[in-house]
Amino acid sequence: MHSLILFLETVNSPVLIAFLVSSLVLALSPGPDNIFVLTQSISNGTKSGLATVFGLVAGCLVHTTLLAFGVSQIIKRSDTLFFAIKLFGAIYLLYLAYQVYRSDASILLNKENNPAKSPRKLFWTGFTMNVLNPKVTIFFLAFFPGFLFSDSLNTVVQFYILGLLFMFSALIVFGAIAVLAGRISKYLSRHNKVGIYLKWVQIVVFVGIALYLFLSEK
Repeated sequence: MHSLILFLETVNSPVLIAFLVSSLVLALSPGPDNIFVLTQSISNGTKSGLATVFGLVAGCLVHTTLLAFGVSQIIKRSDTLFFAIKLFGAIYLLYLAYQVYRSDASILLNKENNPAKSPRKLFWTGFTMNVLNPKVTIFFLAFFPGFLFSDSLNTVVQFYILGLLFMFSALIVFGAIAVLAGRISKYLSRHNKVGIYLKWVQIVVFVGIALYLFLSEK
């Protein structure tokens, strides 16, 4: 308890509150991650949507670690490394789009007959998508340092605390999207022609995110 009190005395609470509010606003802003969670939740239901969310959020821990130990600075300074990471990420997304293209649209909403869309697979898909996006690392590098909240606490510890707060805000917002979209999927599953539309929506989302990642600048 005494240690906790000492810790709280070194913390600039308004800075942490401002960071949390900013993180929630950023999570609410339309972007590739929101759209990906939305499409996967509609296609595969709430459980799979939440697995995707956990994967995306877990990937933030990797970017936080890169930031805390200075690796993000190396990525930012190296055009070759930045290009290689985003190229690999774009290729991976195009591969996912191809896998959806080859799938049978009639089972996209049938969880029992769709093992390729298991929660474990969607978790790792979300995790890999996040980790292979160097834009997230550069964003963390630009965003987090402005919210360091203590003059006495180790910087690495502060970055991890900020990273956990960011992950928490993303989990709340993306989780809400997954739950709401998952409920919609129960309605859509009663309509036979929805599968083909969802198939092409997923393809467009994957290709769109791949192009966004590949064409993005630092």
